[in-house]
Amino acid sequence: MNAISPFLSVDRPCEETLQWLGNRLTPAGLRLLQTFDLHDARLGTQSCPCPHHGTTDCDCQMIVLLIYGEAAAPVTLMLHSHAGRTWISLVNIPAQRADASIRAAIEGALDVSLSQEGL
Repeated sequence: MNAISPFLSVDRPCEETLQWLGNRLTPAGLRLLQTFDLHDARLGTQSCPCPHHGTTDCDCQMIVLLIYGEAAAPVTLMLHSHAGRTWISLVNIPAQRADASIRAAIEGALDVSLSQEGL
């Protein structure tokens, strides 16, 4: 699979979903490291209208997380939200393969099957 597609949709804003993920993944022995926050990145710009809504007042958010487990390399999760809904995607592309043990731990903690999603 070469695309990064959402595997889970949550009816919560991004920040609430981030906290929910931490509450589910941490007890499963995974560590989360946030590496990007769209709101923080936009602070340095005067006019950065949303590409989806065309206004500076939009509620779009994107957060990138590195998920560490027992493997040497982390797995990347991307959270994208707007209108109170968040989509969670796992990066698993030829240039950045997701470790199977971390994927399995995420599957168990979130009660989803990433294998069925072609990830």
